[in-house]
Amino acid sequence: MKLFDVYPLFDVNIVKGQGCKVWDDKGQEYLDLYGGHAVISIGHSHPHYIEKITEQVSKLGFYSNSVINKLQVELAERLGSICGYDDYQLFLINSGAEANENALKLASFTNGRKRVLSCQKAFHGRTSLAVEATDNPKIIAPINNNGHVTYLPLNDLPAWEAELAKGDVCAVIIECIQGVGGIQMATAEFAQGLAKACKQHGAVLVCDEIQCGYGRSGRFFAHQWLGIKPDIITVAKGIANGFPMGGVLISPEFKPVYGQLGTTFGGNHLACAAALAVLDVFEQEQLVENARETGDYLMGEIKKIDSPKIKDVRGRGLMIGIDLDCPHKDVRQPLIYEQHCFTGCAGTNILRLLPPLCLSKAEADEFINRLKKCL
Repeated sequence: MKLFDVYPLFDVNIVKGQGCKVWDDKGQEYLDLYGGHAVISIGHSHPHYIEKITEQVSKLGFYSNSVINKLQVELAERLGSICGYDDYQLFLINSGAEANENALKLASFTNGRKRVLSCQKAFHGRTSLAVEATDNPKIIAPINNNGHVTYLPLNDLPAWEAELAKGDVCAVIIECIQGVGGIQMATAEFAQGLAKACKQHGAVLVCDEIQCGYGRSGRFFAHQWLGIKPDIITVAKGIANGFPMGGVLISPEFKPVYGQLGTTFGGNHLACAAALAVLDVFEQEQLVENARETGDYLMGEIKKIDSPKIKDVRGRGLMIGIDLDCPHKDVRQPLIYEQHCFTGCAGTNILRLLPPLCLSKAEADEFINRLKKCL
C-alpha cells in the first residue's frame, strides 16, 4: 500500500526536535519558525512534557468517556482559571475541525437555525460543516456544499449586521486573526459591533481560536485584544503540544443534554496529561508573556529590514505575516534548503511565522539574519 498523495512535501525528513530547533535524518539542524503549523506551543521535546506523558502512559493511556476521568476535571479547572473563562464549560475532542463541528452543532441545537456567517478567506477545517464554513471551493466537495454558509468581508460591520437582521442566522464564526487567510486581523470596532448584533438577533458567536489562540497572540485568546466575550470558543493545535486534541469552551448559558455531543477518543487520559503539562509550562516559563514580548521584538526587527521585497508586516505575538512582492516560495524554499529555517505560508506571497512560544530574542535575531540572506 502507498500513501494517498495529497501533500506536496519538502525533501526533508525531520527526526528530532528540541525547543525551537529540529534535525533531519542527516543531522542537519533547522530553526523552526513554523511550529508544525502552530501546534508546538511549549517547544519540541520539553522535559516536563515528556515526563508527564511517560508517567501517564505507564499507568493508563486510554479509557472511554463512560467513566469518571479526573484529569478532564483538572484540565477544565486549570484552563478556565488561566484563560479567564472559569464559568464556561469544556467539551474535549481530537482536532480543530471537530471543535468547530461541535460548536456549530451546539449553536444549531440551541436556536434551531441552519445558516452560518463566515469570513471571506476563512479556514475552519476540513470536515463537513467546518469545511463548508471555509472559504475555499477547491476543498469543499459537492456533498459538503449544502448552502448553509454566507461569506462576508472581515471588518465590514454593516454587511454582517444586514445579514444578522434577517433573523435566520444560527451562528457567526470568525478567526480574530486569520491564519490561512494571511494574518488579517479583526478590529475592535468590528468585533464589538458584531458581538452586539449577534446578541440582538439571537445568533451564536463562535471565535475560532484554533490557530490564533492558546497564547500565540500574546494574550491567551486573540479575541481578548478586542474586548469581546464569545458564546463559544474553539481550541486545538497548541493545546497539547502535538498530541491530537481539541476543545470547545461553552458559555454557561448553554445547558448540556445527555447524548447531545459525543466522542470516542476525545479527552482521553493521555491527551489530558499532555494538555496539563502544557499549562504547567505556560505558567512556569511565562510563555504567553514571552509570545507578546518576543513577537513585538521580531516584528519590529522585520520592519527594519531594508528590502523592496517586503511590502507589509503584521500580526500579534508570535503569529506574524510578511507580505512579499514575489511568490512566497522564492523566499521560503531557500530559507529551508540553504538557510535551514522553516516558516509557513499563506496565499501566494505571504510568509507566515508560527514558532513555538518559547522562541527567544536570540533565535529571533538568528531568523532575521537568515531571512536577510534569502531576500
